[in-house]
Amino acid sequence: MAGRLLSIGECMVELSQAGEGLLRRGFAGDTFNTAWYARACLPAEWTVDYFTALGDDPMSSEMLTFMKEAGIGTHAIRRIPGKTPGLYLITLKNGERTFSYWRDTAAARRLADDADHLRKCIEAADIVYFSGITLGILTPEANDTLLAELRRAKAAGKRVAFDPNIRPRLWSDKDTMLKTISDGARAATLVLPSFDDETTHFGDSSVEETIARYHGLGVEGVVVKNGEHGATLSFGSDRAYVPAVAAPQVVDTTSAGDSFNGGFLSRLICGASPQDAAAYGAAVASVVIGHHGALINPALLPS
Repeated sequence: MAGRLLSIGECMVELSQAGEGLLRRGFAGDTFNTAWYARACLPAEWTVDYFTALGDDPMSSEMLTFMKEAGIGTHAIRRIPGKTPGLYLITLKNGERTFSYWRDTAAARRLADDADHLRKCIEAADIVYFSGITLGILTPEANDTLLAELRRAKAAGKRVAFDPNIRPRLWSDKDTMLKTISDGARAATLVLPSFDDETTHFGDSSVEETIARYHGLGVEGVVVKNGEHGATLSFGSDRAYVPAVAAPQVVDTTSAGDSFNGGFLSRLICGASPQDAAAYGAAVASVVIGHHGALINPALLPS
């Protein structure tokens, strides 16, 4: 079985803790992390492409080289003269992370400017993945363009996966944020929300309420991630619960949800049941949070 996964969003320069007051530079970003873990977990027959915009600076060139060396296709990436990638810094306390961002002029904010290019890349994919952060960095007009193409893909029978990944600082106001996140879900066939986001921002009182709300938006499959409390899955009339996999130690929770998504999608699109795919995603995430940074050595991942 072979196919093509297209992940749409922003890859940034990542600065993470390296001990003794030092910082380690890497490249990461929610939808790129998911693409990276999907690539690491998928058989070679599958192609994983990343869709974004980058600048014409040396750091953008280094980022492209990093993607290629990871086996991720970069042909869909547009380069915009005078622009650069965004940057973020991870600050850790007891394994939990906070982020500081520098991304206002990042090239990725213009990833949907070429509508024809966007359409061609989505049409060439078998499954498309995006997130609430993808939507949060774009202008309202660019969001309209992206969501129109994703709705078109869904109507054509493609799998469209969406992680709401709600980050209030990206939005001008709460109403716009919640409306656009909901519009993103309407364009998807599969939604992978985190319950802490959903209860904080949508006011959901239970996982069941989150599931019902997304089904009400026309989503076929819902996988609600709930940290150490595991994941609850709803695909049509089928419900399942998958427990979390305990990590030997929690070093850095950066990319916990992204790596779960990558592991989950890698199994689901190769024919595994949603329950088995979620169990694998949980195993991947349990390994990832035991290491610093968003991306870890692929050799450490479960087979």
